Amino acid sequence: MAGLDRKRESKACSLRVSSSAKMVLKKKKEVQVDAFFFDHRQLEKLQKFSKAEEQNLASLLLHCGQLNNGIQQIQCIKQIMPLVKMMDQNSAFDPMVKACLDILGETYFSLGVKNPLKKVLASSLNGLPEQLMPLGVQSFVRCLREELKTTDIYLYRKVLDNLASCMEDFSLGKASIKNLFEEVLQFLQKSLLDIQEENRKNRGNRVVQTQLMHDLLMAIKVSMMLVQKLQENIQGSLWKNHESCIWQSMCSLLKSSISFLMDETLLQTVQTTSGLAFILFTKAMYEPVEELPSLVSDLLLGLKKHAGMPAWFVSNCGTLCTEELSDSVLLFLCHGALAMLDWKNSSMGESGEKLLLDIASVLLSLSSELKESSMAICLSKTVAVWTNSALAALISDSPSLKIKLNGNSEVIGKLLEYVYTHWEHPLDVVRHQTKLIFRNLLQIHQTIVTGCNLKSDPFFARLTKHLLSLEWHVKGKYASLGCLVECVGTESILQLDRTIPGQILDMMNDQSLAPYASDLLETMFTNHKVQFTSSCKESSWIDQWHDIWVSPLLLILCEGNHDQTTYIIDYYLPKLLRCSPDSLSYMMRILQASADANLGSCSTRGALGALMACLRTARAHGHLELSSIMSNGLVSTECIKQGLVHQHNQVCIDALGLLCETHRSTEVVSEEEMQLILFFLEYSLNSQSPSVRQQICSLLRKLFCRIQESSQVLYKLEQNKTKQELLEDSTKRHPSGILQQYNDFMSSVCDRLFEALFPGSSHSTRFSALTILGSVAEIFSVPKGQVHIFKLDQEIDSTRVQTLIQCFASTFEEVKVLAFELLMKLRDVAFSLQDSENVDLLFQAAVDLSTSTKPYDCVTASYLLNFLVYHKELQRICLGKWIEHSPQTDENTSASTMEKNTLAVIKLLLVNVEEEIFQAKKSLLQAAASFPMYGRVHCITGALQQLPFNNLMLMTEWKQMVARLILMSYELSAVVSPVVQSSSPEGLIPMDNDSEMADRLQMILHEIQPQDTNDYFMQAKILKEHCKIESEKLAVRKPMENICTEMRGKERQMCDVTAQMVLVCCWRSMKEVSLLLGTLCKLLPTQAASEPSDGLITVDQVKNIGDYFKHHLLQSRHRGAFELAYAGFVQLTEMLSRCNSRSLRKMPEQWLSCVLEEIKSCDPSSTLCATRRSAGIPFYIQALLASEPKKSKTDLLKMTMKELLSLAAPLNESSSVIPQVHALNILRALFRDTRLGENIMPYVADGIQAAILGFMSPVWAVRNSSTLLFSALITRIFGVKREKDENSKKNRMTGREFFSRFPSLYPFLLKQLEVVANTSNSEAEELKIHPSLFLLLLILGKLYPSPMDGTYSALSMAPFVPFIIRCGHSPVYRSREMSGRALVPFVMVNEVPHTVMSLLRGLPDCTSPCIRQNNIHGTLLQETHDKEVSEVPLELLLPTPPVPLHINYQLVSNIY
Repeated sequence: MAGLDRKRESKACSLRVSSSAKMVLKKKKEVQVDAFFFDHRQLEKLQKFSKAEEQNLASLLLHCGQLNNGIQQIQCIKQIMPLVKMMDQNSAFDPMVKACLDILGETYFSLGVKNPLKKVLASSLNGLPEQLMPLGVQSFVRCLREELKTTDIYLYRKVLDNLASCMEDFSLGKASIKNLFEEVLQFLQKSLLDIQEENRKNRGNRVVQTQLMHDLLMAIKVSMMLVQKLQENIQGSLWKNHESCIWQSMCSLLKSSISFLMDETLLQTVQTTSGLAFILFTKAMYEPVEELPSLVSDLLLGLKKHAGMPAWFVSNCGTLCTEELSDSVLLFLCHGALAMLDWKNSSMGESGEKLLLDIASVLLSLSSELKESSMAICLSKTVAVWTNSALAALISDSPSLKIKLNGNSEVIGKLLEYVYTHWEHPLDVVRHQTKLIFRNLLQIHQTIVTGCNLKSDPFFARLTKHLLSLEWHVKGKYASLGCLVECVGTESILQLDRTIPGQILDMMNDQSLAPYASDLLETMFTNHKVQFTSSCKESSWIDQWHDIWVSPLLLILCEGNHDQTTYIIDYYLPKLLRCSPDSLSYMMRILQASADANLGSCSTRGALGALMACLRTARAHGHLELSSIMSNGLVSTECIKQGLVHQHNQVCIDALGLLCETHRSTEVVSEEEMQLILFFLEYSLNSQSPSVRQQICSLLRKLFCRIQESSQVLYKLEQNKTKQELLEDSTKRHPSGILQQYNDFMSSVCDRLFEALFPGSSHSTRFSALTILGSVAEIFSVPKGQVHIFKLDQEIDSTRVQTLIQCFASTFEEVKVLAFELLMKLRDVAFSLQDSENVDLLFQAAVDLSTSTKPYDCVTASYLLNFLVYHKELQRICLGKWIEHSPQTDENTSASTMEKNTLAVIKLLLVNVEEEIFQAKKSLLQAAASFPMYGRVHCITGALQQLPFNNLMLMTEWKQMVARLILMSYELSAVVSPVVQSSSPEGLIPMDNDSEMADRLQMILHEIQPQDTNDYFMQAKILKEHCKIESEKLAVRKPMENICTEMRGKERQMCDVTAQMVLVCCWRSMKEVSLLLGTLCKLLPTQAASEPSDGLITVDQVKNIGDYFKHHLLQSRHRGAFELAYAGFVQLTEMLSRCNSRSLRKMPEQWLSCVLEEIKSCDPSSTLCATRRSAGIPFYIQALLASEPKKSKTDLLKMTMKELLSLAAPLNESSSVIPQVHALNILRALFRDTRLGENIMPYVADGIQAAILGFMSPVWAVRNSSTLLFSALITRIFGVKREKDENSKKNRMTGREFFSRFPSLYPFLLKQLEVVANTSNSEAEELKIHPSLFLLLLILGKLYPSPMDGTYSALSMAPFVPFIIRCGHSPVYRSREMSGRALVPFVMVNEVPHTVMSLLRGLPDCTSPCIRQNNIHGTLLQETHDKEVSEVPLELLLPTPPVPLHINYQLVSNIY
């Protein structure tokens, strides 16, 4: 550590904090509060009443209004009430008080709903003295009446927000609404109708519609608040006079709520809230209220009993009574009834209990119908609400309700079936709600059997047995067991199986299961500790608790595999220490005893690694102080050093985490910690593991933040302490000494990092060093004039700047990015250390690299140019030599240096690429060999991407530049597109100089012409050995026209151009053009019309760009070309979906309709590619569908899927199969697209049907596309394959869950399986395999049985069994094996003995004249797999004599 000491001595004087140099502490970000201002009239009124000699209410308000800071205004408002309360009783007649209250009312209604001033003002006015309340109400009534006169629909939201604010704990606001109840009701009635009509007019404008729907939602909520909080206003004249205005308004609100409820075009939240509003309004208006539950039951069950309904209800709610209600409307009504009716104590009597059970019946029936993700979420939440309502109703001790809701009842059984079906649902929300439902169901039964012993209760006992019999890969098992433990206790679970903690820990090697497993373990050991502490008075229980929960953990930490130990440390260990912090000493004692002997290896942590992990976790969560355990000798410095250089990567990370992570971010970093960090940096920057590098950088960032924050505390401490206190603390570490150590430490860290960036250093070293340096630059950056602990600028010299610039030459782009970001943070000092000659050389190198034939060179050029454009003298030093000077840019002094330089650089690149395009038109082969154009375009795109497009000054020049860039893109694309649009772009480059070969190529080109109509390859080009091209002409051109030095020779030798070079040049050019056009569309604002405006790109240009993308996505055959054209097209479609122009917004829908129509048309002249998996067509449709807002109704997706699924269905033999092939390929892409998420799941069943039926096609192309589609669907249904084992249970689900999620597949698979079985079960011993056999058995084999399968499902598994058994007689071994696995999920556990007996009885007699060995083998395989799921002893399954068998019992026994 001598180096660190020398640095301290050399820099000691530079950082002594004098009395004049003060540290500006970094404060927390203050809440922004917008201040309010009084208008001229209000100011005059306040000035009239204010008194200079004393403070009164008017002068206080005047002072408040003159403040520009919202926080100060809050403090001022809080002084109002104390001042008002000091006034006498006669103040109510004071005109000054009235004027002030008027102004306060106006101010309140003018403030935004999210402004904290509004709540502060309301809170203050709540304290208004009683004698001033009438005056305050009068002022607020006047202001509110003005608000209600608003007629602008788009200003309704402000009025609605004010109404809502008035009703939220604001006495003045509530009183004013009460006085204007009728007017408020009429305003809400009018606003609902107006917003609904405005929404209808703006159909298609998603931005406006979204705003209107949220306004509509707010209007409905305010209407509900009004009825709930001011219901006494309704009661007086409501049903006495049905002609009253209040009654008419309420009827209108009721009618509107039904209209919104049944309008499928509205947002789901609007429909859900409308369901709540309908029940609430009906509850307020209906008489007698005791009949309301029966009315709701009739509506839900579809019973139209008009005779018993009031006339007003039938006239206003006729649609609910007469029409068939959709599933979604039924769901929203159920939710409304559960949320709005009073279920406590069964206050609604028997009719209420019947309604509760009817709602449960409706919800369970809907669970098999509603498959859209949003509806599945809503259903799960509604079922959870039902369980809460049932719990509330049970408080009444109703005997009939208890019988109907006990754990053995049919309703609870069906709800448990719902839980088992959905506890592994792909949506997190549904899984979470399922857990809540299960917990509530247990509580329901627990409430019913209160007073009984829960441990011996048959329901809990049966449930516990079934849950424990499930395999541990079932995620739902963990949450359910956790709920069960809360009811019966951990000890009762452990009595059944003491190895459960170990089994759960064993499952923590899977990251997808680790969170669930750790949650269950936490529930169990926390409950177990509570049980011990309540039953054991002595402390001896802790040893037993440690044996169960801590000892298995330590064993795994020492010897477990990497994944398991990592997940246990991340998920389990923090929870264990939080539950029992004292267990840390037990862990340390056990681990230290064996740390020296068990150091671990590269594959195991050993005791040392386990100790580091425990210490790191404990320190990070505040359970220990590192300094105390090091000073006490519990952990030595040498022990930590061993951990820092351990051969197991994760031990090194844990040791580093022990030093870097603390519970308090301001904890001072000790000298020992700094020395250990420097020791670590010597050995660990070159880690080859990306995850380890990321963790190292993240932990060091935490350390730097800790240094930064603790330094602020130390500065403040030093400034606040007196000299006497400093003398008293002289024995301790002095703050200035610690700050000096910080500075020296950071300087040493930077030295180490820059030393690691030597030429030729590895990628991993550079990545680590640059990432850490970037963190240092970011964390220790402060505005000028502020004192700081450390400045990276002071560590930078010209050599280090050159080192960073050399990192641009790395072939890894992430290194370029890191170096660029670091240089940008240090650009001021970096440019000051670069002379003009060096800048000129850098610019020349960038320009040369932009036309290199090596693709990564143009990336280097882009980063270099993006860095240099910030140089203030760039135009004088470099650009003047290449382009003509533009005096217009100098005249505009408001434009930034970066903007001017970027414009000049793009102009230079554009001039060069235009010249190169001109030459490429003459010889594309020469262009590919000497000046590939994609590099220039890449640099242009990179320059554009860092421009601040919202703050450009040179608008005229940029408009011209954008137009030229678009034109250049089209020209470049026209040159290279014939290659990438060829039906075989990889090899159709004529490059043979033999005339005979050229003739043969010409013949081949003519043969393929019907399939490929591109004209580029119609004439074979022969390259002469010494061909003179345009090089003489290029040599005499000015440098500004072309700077490709490779082309300046007078003669070109043999052009050694390969097909790959031309192809790479062409597809990369297409890629860069697509990204450039996408950037222009994404970053540049569009205007709403085509006439001139401030926009940089016009509507016509956007439309042309869209047509360009459409053409090339549908024509390109090269995957690299259309994949990257897709990336640019996505940027365009996303911009179109947000655009204000109606014509632009409609373009994605029009394009989608056109391409679907072209696919359906089967036009022989169509240029759509039917090979190469339909090439760019799926990408084109994906981009169009991805532009739809995620929270919309996804109308485009629904329309597209409907068309594609109809096209994918099998056709008549006379029809063309090309549309079917396209449809199958597009469906595959859509099912694989993660952005469509759960919106695509409702179409999975239809997709499976299309894929299976496609296998029967006689056309190979259809069968091939069906195979690809089927593979994508299997992944979408069962998840990405996580193990090599095809039969792994991690990618499976129960049969009931599968058919519950995809009910339409039940009859389809059953029918297809019957056809397959009839085909395979031929009497003749010949090979007959149905095309769909493998697919059907593959799907059925992915299912598995569950002990939780009950008897309440409408889908019986039994019909599948005989057909699967018959498939097991196939002559193909693989088919027999798969049928054996497929049989398992369709046999209930209690049916296994009977099924096995039936199979054995089906074996042929030894005297049979025709014994088929394949049949015997298939039967025995099926018996084998059935036995795997049964707990019945083998001897009970074997047939007893006289069943004749030609095989003995020993052979059968061997199978098992």
